[in-house]
Amino acid sequence: MRNVLMNKKILITGASGFIGTNLLEDLLLKGYDVCNIDFNNPKIPERYNIWKNVDIRDYISFEKAVLDFQPDYLVHLAARTDLDGKTLKDYDANVVGVENLMRILHKLPNLKKVIIASSKFVTRNGYQIRNQFDYCPHTVYGESKVETENMVWADKPQCDWCIIRPTSIWGPWFGVPYRNFFDMVIRHFYFHIGHIKCHKTYGYIGNAVYQIEQLLFNDTLDENNKVFYIGDEPAYEINEWADEIANELGFDVPTMPVWFVKCLAKFGDFLGLFGIHFPMQSFRFGNMTNDGTNDMSNTYQIAPDSPYTRLEGTRKTIAWIKKYEEKIK
Repeated sequence: MRNVLMNKKILITGASGFIGTNLLEDLLLKGYDVCNIDFNNPKIPERYNIWKNVDIRDYISFEKAVLDFQPDYLVHLAARTDLDGKTLKDYDANVVGVENLMRILHKLPNLKKVIIASSKFVTRNGYQIRNQFDYCPHTVYGESKVETENMVWADKPQCDWCIIRPTSIWGPWFGVPYRNFFDMVIRHFYFHIGHIKCHKTYGYIGNAVYQIEQLLFNDTLDENNKVFYIGDEPAYEINEWADEIANELGFDVPTMPVWFVKCLAKFGDFLGLFGIHFPMQSFRFGNMTNDGTNDMSNTYQIAPDSPYTRLEGTRKTIAWIKKYEEKIK
């Protein structure tokens, strides 16, 4: 069986990133021949031997790296994912890079499947989408991912393909912004706001890797069902999850009155006018008190058996933080 798997070549762009690192490790563990194209160094030093230092915005070097490897499967994760950009030009990896990718795919006649990563940010939090072409981004990053999706639809690969929209994915090797929630709880900076309940779609990385692999190795041929959210079902009640993290660390999360937190948010807004950052502002208050869920039903039809519970993921993540960053004493 291992010799059969070794004949399957999988190319991952952006495998030096958070999701890519975890996907790369799982595929290697299962015996696949994997290549990482990224202009960032691998997070795991032992993976330098399968890393190609390539900027996907440079068509010539990108094309050469892909054609030299001749993948059977391709997962495109490479992107700029922060929210700090001011214009689409700041996110040219998500526009020019994808445009380059779509051109290169037509030169791979033996390619069996390609997955292109978009983002949940193609719509704002709480928006109930009507179909896979329904967009309402509220950030420039989200706008760049709308461009990503439009380019895929305009120049569809000749093989089977699909688009994934990762939700708020967390776990070992993660960074900002989703690492922030763990850090705030760990440092005793997080608090419940009165008795407000807030539900959001998050996803443990182990389950996200499972979902991506199921989508990669199963058909997604229906043109009316090409977009899949990546995340856990059901949505998390955030207070419950914060309590779960804190309980593993041996303390309780405090509760603050709603009126007091609103005053803190207004104070933070005021300081923001002078360029002073304060941990609580109206934007963050709204994010902590408003639901943000995504429909996972079509993903769960293809990937129904998530391998990890939230508690298992929480324990693995805390263990990773202890091992690699020593932030918990």
